[in-house]
Amino acid sequence: MHSVNPSTGEVIKEYPRMPVEAALRVLERTARVSAEWRAVSMENRASCLRRAALILKTRSQTFSELMAREMGKPVTEGDAEVHKCAAACEYYAEHAPRFLEPEHVATEATKSYVAFEPLGVVFAIMPFNFPFWQVFRFAAPALMAGNGAVLKHASSVPGCGETLERLFEEAGLPPGLFRNVRVSGEDAGALIDSPAVAAVTLTGSTKAGREVAARAGRALKKSVLELGGSDAYAVLSDADVEHAAARCVKSRLINCGQSCIAAKRFVVVKSLRKEFEERVVELMKKVNQGDPLLASTEIGPMARAELRDTLARQVDESVRAGAELLLGGVVPDRPGAWYPPSVLSDVRPGMPAYDDELFGPVAAILEASSDEEALAIANDTSFGLGAAVFTRDRDRGERIAREVLQAGACFVNALVRSDPRLPFGGIKDSGYGRELGAFGIREFVNIKTVWVE
Repeated sequence: MHSVNPSTGEVIKEYPRMPVEAALRVLERTARVSAEWRAVSMENRASCLRRAALILKTRSQTFSELMAREMGKPVTEGDAEVHKCAAACEYYAEHAPRFLEPEHVATEATKSYVAFEPLGVVFAIMPFNFPFWQVFRFAAPALMAGNGAVLKHASSVPGCGETLERLFEEAGLPPGLFRNVRVSGEDAGALIDSPAVAAVTLTGSTKAGREVAARAGRALKKSVLELGGSDAYAVLSDADVEHAAARCVKSRLINCGQSCIAAKRFVVVKSLRKEFEERVVELMKKVNQGDPLLASTEIGPMARAELRDTLARQVDESVRAGAELLLGGVVPDRPGAWYPPSVLSDVRPGMPAYDDELFGPVAAILEASSDEEALAIANDTSFGLGAAVFTRDRDRGERIAREVLQAGACFVNALVRSDPRLPFGGIKDSGYGRELGAFGIREFVNIKTVWVE
């Protein structure tokens, strides 16, 4: 495995792949350790997570610079990501005992209740784009629930994977309870099959999700899938254009546009389209793209050159199909995986910018003749991870978010984001299951009925 700096294209470090036989032995070791961990008190589990949070906050700069070097995330965004991981640890350390407290149910039994017991080892296949947050999002609740965890991180961020294993052990977890295995995607299937694995979680593409779901399904193992998204932001006729454009641009450029819940399709009512487009282009032009290690940088390069090339192809194909390029769209002549903030207008069905997920800093603007059509277009996608609606009528916006938009997270006058306190996940081709909140910790437990005469 190669860790490559996407700003320069230079190899940072090479890491040997782990033979699948060695990875299987790791799983077996983690299964033995997790059998002991499940007997550890909630108080002691919480102490480990609080120590992890302290380490994260204390060394935030170091961790942020690691992410900047391995996948191009600006250090300011990296710092926010690290602190969000710490918040997740603290949240579950505080609330997990309540989330997993037995629920008593009145029946004709002397006593009947629902208990929440750990499953065992959770095998996690995680992506490059949020190399710390994606891991803590599953690990904090899984560990607090009494499970073990084995991570197969993205091959482009091996340094992050190694660092996270050391971090958890330093926080006081028993050696072997949280492990990082450097295996290929092809070898991941053998790990899913292992009797040592109780459940599987994946954050990745829809294609990868189908493969993991099929493999886990054949083994009759629980799986949680957070897959791709093509989040639509519907800008209705009574929207505050200045506010909507600012939120849309911010969401589109988070992590250089490499986020499953980044705004990707802006559906704008015709009467506001010109004003909205002008404001979006103006804001995108002002973005400071540069060295991710500098605090002044707002967006860095994309994480890998092949991802940049795929995005460039999608933009080019959309333009050839009739989309209008308002900004950017040209790969710069420089080393690294750079792609400029770009804006496409007149985006229609049949174009990659309409049908596919654009995983990079490209805004696609779609015109609607009415508010009703805008909402219909927003739902006209195979994805269902997040969506937002912009309107001055909050009550109307809430009704639309709750009853009309088809996604796992729907926001009103705000950009879609994840929060440790709220469940997160999608529908349709964006996957199934939930992370975070009370729902997230209960995904990887045995919801057990206990009946006492």
